[in-house]
Order: sequence, then structure tokens, then C-alpha cells
Amino acid sequence: MSCFLVPMTQAIVTSVYRRANASAIAGSSAPLKQQIPALEKMLWGGTVVLLVDHIIHGEIFTFSLRELLTVGVPMSVVLTVIWAVWAVVKSRRKKTALETQ
Repeated sequence: MSCFLVPMTQAIVTSVYRRANASAIAGSSAPLKQQIPALEKMLWGGTVVLLVDHIIHGEIFTFSLRELLTVGVPMSVVLTVIWAVWAVVKSRRKKTALETQ
């Protein structure tokens, strides 16, 4: 079972991006850019949970490209889409709340 490698790779890339662009992210008005830290936490959290699950079931040293493509990639894509929808909804709610004040 190696499906945790895909979200872990995405988490590493997201972490590097966030650290390299910290000032741009902090000053951005784009909802997705503002929520990069949340995506990073979701990806690392999911990676840890999957890693623990694989350790418990003794599946840590198996590697399957098929599993990466059929489980890992869809899992990361779904997580990223959920995060993007959440970020946009959160931004719109915040904007609506500011307009009503």
C-alpha cells in the first residue's frame, strides 16, 4: 500500500510553495491563495493518518504504481477540490458578512 505517497508529495510541494511565497500569500486577496496553509494542514494530516493505518496493517513496505494511480491520485484530487470549494465558500461568507456591517 503506497497510496499515502501521493498526498505526501503534494504536501511537500505545498509546504515548499507556502514557505517560498509567505509574504505574497499573506497579502493576497485571492481566496485560494489565502487558504494555502489550510490545504497544507489537510494534506499533512491525511498523510499521517494513512501512514499510521498502513503501519498498523503491516503494509508500509509495499509499493504499487497501480495503487498510486487508482487510489492516491484520486484521493489527492478530491481533497484538493473539497479544499478549493471550502476556500471559495469561506471567502464569500466573509465578504457577505463585511457587506452587511
